[in-house]
Amino acid sequence: MESITHFINGELVTNQAGRSSDVFNPATGAVIAKVAMADHAQVDAAVAAASAAFVQWSATSSLRRARVMFKFKALLEEHAEQLARLISKEHGKVFEDALGEVTRGLEVVEFACGAPHLLKGELSESVGSGVDCQSMRQPLGVVAGITPFNFPAMVPMWMFPVAIVCGNCFILKPSERVPSSSLLLADLLSKAGLPEGVFNVVQGDREAVDALIAHPLVKALSFVGSTPVARHIYRTGAANGKRVQALGGAKNHLVIMPDADLDQAVDALMGAAYGSAGERCMAISVAVPVTDAVADALVERLTARIRKLKIAPGTETGADMGPLITAQHLEKVRSYIQIGVEEGAELVVDGREFVMQQEGYEQGFYLGATLFDHVKADMCIYREEIFGPVLAVVRAENFSAAMDMINAHEFGNGVSIFTRDGDTARTFAHGIEVGMVGVNVPIPVPMAFHSFGGWKNSLFGDHHMHGPEGVRFYTRLKAVTSRWPTGIRAGADFVMPTMA
Repeated sequence: MESITHFINGELVTNQAGRSSDVFNPATGAVIAKVAMADHAQVDAAVAAASAAFVQWSATSSLRRARVMFKFKALLEEHAEQLARLISKEHGKVFEDALGEVTRGLEVVEFACGAPHLLKGELSESVGSGVDCQSMRQPLGVVAGITPFNFPAMVPMWMFPVAIVCGNCFILKPSERVPSSSLLLADLLSKAGLPEGVFNVVQGDREAVDALIAHPLVKALSFVGSTPVARHIYRTGAANGKRVQALGGAKNHLVIMPDADLDQAVDALMGAAYGSAGERCMAISVAVPVTDAVADALVERLTARIRKLKIAPGTETGADMGPLITAQHLEKVRSYIQIGVEEGAELVVDGREFVMQQEGYEQGFYLGATLFDHVKADMCIYREEIFGPVLAVVRAENFSAAMDMINAHEFGNGVSIFTRDGDTARTFAHGIEVGMVGVNVPIPVPMAFHSFGGWKNSLFGDHHMHGPEGVRFYTRLKAVTSRWPTGIRAGADFVMPTMA
């Protein structure tokens, strides 16, 4: 059986801690590998390697750092399908979806290739008599990323390309459920010419996370995952003097106005609610049709489409949806469906009825697409993030009621509205208390040269990820005010300098 381990200081290292965890193929339910679990000693070794490498890497010109990233980009394009197959094997998502994930990560790499431009400072000449003022952005040092199972390649690439081109050294702690992608990324970075120690991988669980949070040489932490863990990492990381960006949970709504193209809205909901089995932080899990007439028509069309979904192993051509990540998560999502029934929501399509009959895949972690109607805002299945293929329809009497309901929710990650009316769209975009907004776009993930992040309990920290916010997060601002000896008058000055 394959053994998956750590990547420290440019090489794979053995599992000296002795602990390991099973890695499953969700499509079959079978154990396919063992992944090492790092202890404090291995985290210390990774931090030491990164700290040593930082001395030379931070002094490397931004142009040379960008050239390494350009080579990495080319290698990533060359190995995109290999990486997508690894993702599909360990996560279960459809191969084409995994390939799309790699592409979105690649876009951040492309952004990071602009390091020389991104790191330009500012200069103000003659702010006083012979005095100039200059600002510059400098790297932090050793930084770490703690990433979730649902995007094994894309989310790490939200972090490390920007961190590295800014001159930092990076330690990745990927989800132990999907560990292989991290090692392929490490290998490609090495082949691109990245020096040893600049990028390291420690596999593991909470012990590795807590060691990174507590380590005095780790200057910043980036995290994507559930809200309780995001809150913990933010609080403990900040208490340990670290800069932290921690992205938490979501409950993303899609509002369908009476003037919307209903077929377009149905297409959008099918992909956004059930793509990747709903295991996306930007998945649409709540449809908000405005008026009962829109709701009735929407539910009728969704029901017909759901029953035609092809649920199959992610490697199968034409599959719309694969399995969930683990048996435990499957049972958790199934339990939410039962809670919804007990709360009084109308279960229109019950995904628990799906049974995988393909030979060799009967033990996989499959669940059919589920649809609830007449869901109320006080129900558990509305309030909490389910992270599975469960779509709740919450009917709104009018536009204002839809806005008020969304703004009252504890999460503020992503939201969309489908309408033909520009005034309605503009009012929605400006007044909704959510970090990422789509207008006739179901999954409003910003491009790499913008920044990704939510509001409220979907984000802890001041900075969003990648784009300009990513550059600001991974650098410190320094201001230099200078005057040279020519023309300086003699004598001490005991008053506040005014640059007059």
